[in-house]
Amino acid sequence: MYFDEKNSFFHGIMFHHFHDENLHSKSQGSISKDDLYKIINFVGRENIINADIFFKKFKEKKLRSNEICLTFDDGIKSQFDVALPVLEDLGIKGFFFVYSSMFENKPDYIEVFRYFRQNFYKEINDFYRDFFRTLNVNLEKFFKKNKLKIDNIKLKAPYYSLEDIKFRITRDEYLNRENYKNLMFLLMRKKNFSAEKYFSRLFFSEKNLKDLHDMGHIIGLHSHSHPTLIEKLNYENQFNEYNTCILKLSKLLNISRKEIKCMSHPCGSYNKDTLKILSKLGIELGFKQIMAIEKDKGMKAVNNSPLEIAREDHSKIMRRVNL
Repeated sequence: MYFDEKNSFFHGIMFHHFHDENLHSKSQGSISKDDLYKIINFVGRENIINADIFFKKFKEKKLRSNEICLTFDDGIKSQFDVALPVLEDLGIKGFFFVYSSMFENKPDYIEVFRYFRQNFYKEINDFYRDFFRTLNVNLEKFFKKNKLKIDNIKLKAPYYSLEDIKFRITRDEYLNRENYKNLMFLLMRKKNFSAEKYFSRLFFSEKNLKDLHDMGHIIGLHSHSHPTLIEKLNYENQFNEYNTCILKLSKLLNISRKEIKCMSHPCGSYNKDTLKILSKLGIELGFKQIMAIEKDKGMKAVNNSPLEIAREDHSKIMRRVNL
């Protein structure tokens, strides 16, 4: 089984968060090692090919319709601690797409904020209530103006609740990045949450990155600072995001920058400038975040171009596993 419920074709499965009984607590959208085994069994171990083989066959245009790969975004430590042992047990090599600012001890706070809201509130909706109460702005007109966008997100990502979507578009569209951070820092201070204390629990270390590379997994670009809407940046800023990432990752892995050929779009965000920049940097394979054909991006197919290869989110497959 390697199609979604609409029989749409994809080549990758996208993973983010995992939980265990020790260090990594269960959170919204996270799965256990047993869940990962179930997903692999559901799609068929025989259909999953190693990242290096996938890339080679992709370039040679020899990928079969049933051949898929496993991809992991954001350099999240639970992937190394929980998912990696499963991959090694089954002999699977995956793609790990990593943003580089975390290795300067300046990680994208989106992961810190996620951990905070999942672990320092009893329920996620308690966080949303506190967030909007602290923001203290009437957003009724804003949500009404963005109704089409809300509906589109719900269509593309049905695993999000309405409150999830309202929070995300408020974060990404209403607040700028700095105002959002300031609001979250205020909420964290109210609960005596120290972000730096959790960095080693949340993010890859340099050693983790090198170990993955040495084990045969493919490390790819995911920008430098992980903007949630990189398509909103101008050409120069987008170029700096990806050029910095490729420079830093190649240095950490002690390889030529020309050896880094793959990437995934952070938060699924990109535009025509992004694709031009990636091609200029020698990137040959890029994964998008969703299965939909986005006509506003000029797409004509699910797998629209070598830099727009479709992935299915693991949560959608997990729901089918549990039917």
